[in-house]
Parts: sequence; C-alpha cells; structure tokens
Amino acid sequence: MCPSVSVVIPTYNRPYPLAELLEALSRQTYKPFEVIVVNDGGEPIDDVVALYPELDIRVIDRRDNEGHVAARNAGVQAANGELIMLCDDDDLVLPCHLERMVAALEHADFAYADAEIVQYRVENDQRVPFARFLFAYEYDLEAMRTFSTYVPSGSVYRKSLHDEIGSFDPSIHNYWDWDFFLRAASVCRVARVAAATVLYAFSADGDNMSRQLDDRRRQYLRRLCEKHGLGDLPVKNFWLLLDEPEVARRRAESEVIWDGQPIVSRFWAQKKRGNY
Repeated sequence: MCPSVSVVIPTYNRPYPLAELLEALSRQTYKPFEVIVVNDGGEPIDDVVALYPELDIRVIDRRDNEGHVAARNAGVQAANGELIMLCDDDDLVLPCHLERMVAALEHADFAYADAEIVQYRVENDQRVPFARFLFAYEYDLEAMRTFSTYVPSGSVYRKSLHDEIGSFDPSIHNYWDWDFFLRAASVCRVARVAAATVLYAFSADGDNMSRQLDDRRRQYLRRLCEKHGLGDLPVKNFWLLLDEPEVARRRAESEVIWDGQPIVSRFWAQKKRGNY
C-alpha cells in the first residue's frame, strides 16, 4: 500500500503563484495525496481551488494573519496523511517529485530534495523565469549547524515526527525551517535526494525574507542559536554565504530535470480568457 500524503501549503494573498503550485501538484505521478491550503487571513481563494477538482483539497480559512509558521502548524494538525509534505505557496515541485520523496522514505524518516533557485519577472500576472541556479549540497549535519542547506519546500517526513519533537516554532519566524530540521535530524534518519525537483522562488531585490538583514531577523537568529547551542552566528547575505569556502566545499552533483518553461495555471488561463 502506498502511504498517504498530506501537502501543507500556507498562503496569503498570492493567488497566481498558488494556482501554479496547484497546477504542479495536479501533474504529480504519485497518488494518493491530499492538499491542505491554509489561507492565513488573506482574500478568498475559492475560485483558485475550484479549478482543480481532481485534487483532494481542503481550505482552512483563518480569520487573522498570524504568520506562515502558525499557518503551517494549523495545516499539519488538520492533516490526515501518514506523511507530510511542506511547500510554500510560491514554490513549485516537478511531476516526479513526490514519487521520489516517498521512495526515499523506504530507508529514512525525513527526506528533502535539491532545488533550483529561480528568479522570475511577472508578465501579465504570469511568472516567467529569467535566472536559475542549482542549489545542491552534501548532507552534513554538523556543517548545517553553521549554514543550513535544507530547503523546506518539498520535504516529506512522517507526521508522527511531531509527536516526538513538537510543532514548528513561531518564535523563531524566519528560521523556523532551520530549527525544525535540526530538531528532526537529532531523532530520525534523514535522506537528501540528489535531484533538483523543487523550484524555489527567490527575489534578488530584497523582497524575499531570507534577504532581510534587519534587527528583528537578528533577534530570531539569536533565539535559534541559543536554542541549539550554535554560538554567535552572524546574519549574512544569502549570496555571499554561498561563496564562503566551508559552504562551497559542500556543493554536490544533482540531477537537473526542469526544462525551464513556466508552469501555466488554469487560473491564469481563465483570467486571460475573461472568465473571471
């Protein structure tokens, strides 16, 4: 029997990227899975979800915008699947992704994939990729205490993990994924899947949370360091970190699958035809 999977997606006022993600999920070769979209106090998304009737989608509408970490916790709590797959609403997964991740869990409890970091420009509400680079690094738990190369989108793990380590920590906010990974890796078998089956959206103009070098982000990093005994880690620019010798030496080969074409959603197509 194939294990059931719950895909948990927090979203907030990004209907077009969310529709692209639902389109990507509709193309998955693995079945069965459910999709739990947590609308974190944003505008209604019923018109987006309605275009994917073949997907088993549940929408959790939260009255207030409490943040992406709390939204993920709500999604996991509502999940029925034996396995959880996390995904941000602006990231994408290739058709073979879920199948490969579930296969990796035959000998592990937690699996994450390599990614392509993708920069987009928006043309008539359609995201068009204009730059991409491979984000693939050897799994080295000790090294990941200094710089995490874990991409949470697309990662799959056994839901029972939360019974052991608890929920995602909203007090760390930007670093919720790093914290979650370190906690998970301390108690379970981790597998890195050497295939870039995740397309991770990244903005070079500073809009992406991972580029916000402000006092609040430093506060979150201090909390993370205190929680895991990481020492005094500095807040650094993401791009500069990739070039540091201790990070660069971990670069690894990976299978690149994506053909570089944008994913066109039914929502975008309907809008362009004037049906909404």
